[in-house]
Amino acid sequence: MYLAMRRSLLCLLYCGTAFAQMEITGSWAARNHEFLSGDGLPVDFSGIPLNEEGRIRALSYSESQLSMVERQCQGWPVFYLLEGPFGLKISSETDPVKGNVISYTIGAWEDRPPITIWMDGRPHPSKYAEHTRAGFTTAKWEGNTLVAYTTHVKAGFLRKTGAPSSDEATMTTRFYRHGDILTVLGIIDDPIYLAEPWILSRSFQLSPTPISPIGPPCVTTNEATVGPTAPHYLPEKNPFVDEMTTRYGVPREAAIGTPETLYPEYRKKVPAAAGVK
Repeated sequence: MYLAMRRSLLCLLYCGTAFAQMEITGSWAARNHEFLSGDGLPVDFSGIPLNEEGRIRALSYSESQLSMVERQCQGWPVFYLLEGPFGLKISSETDPVKGNVISYTIGAWEDRPPITIWMDGRPHPSKYAEHTRAGFTTAKWEGNTLVAYTTHVKAGFLRKTGAPSSDEATMTTRFYRHGDILTVLGIIDDPIYLAEPWILSRSFQLSPTPISPIGPPCVTTNEATVGPTAPHYLPEKNPFVDEMTTRYGVPREAAIGTPETLYPEYRKKVPAAAGVK
């Protein structure tokens, strides 16, 4: 009788937590209801709270850099998970004895590396450890939400148009599942280039068709479009800085990622800031 009561108590303590954990493995098709990549125009940093240093770096960027041999296969950092047009292929590795999940893996695409999410409680490595495009990610369940934390990301870009990210950037990611919809919320912090956290969210739908994410290997070639130095624009010399204002009436301060433009209160200033009467 005592043993039966003890088993029941242990089940109440532990089984409830296990049952609350949602299944996130499988193929998830992207539902591209938002234009998150922001690469339609050369200067589009709208929605990114860049600080002054980040803005100067972003406005010096030229897309011709992608023609450089050493940059053609560099790929995009872990943040591209929430910006690219692709779906997710999530698999898991389990302990063969205990049955608990050791890690989840989000499969790679042609321009994004695979992401391993460690669930076994291991610590993050030393700050001097290698930084990679995928970074180092650990996670734990908070109720039915998987909360992941990524560090050790190699310096790169927050957006294809050149908004920079440093090797001190981190991302906290939350995975929510509601039926056949998986919502992923990312909060990106970067003390070097961001004035405040940048928040992104993306929804995916469970796909009956398996997703095969890995594409062909990247092969570099001499595109003969750039010289021996990295193409760039000098300060205040970016020729595309006012293209969003001219074409769509978006104020320059919104196009270049001024933090105050992220908030609803800024809407009252939009007509004046854009020169619209």
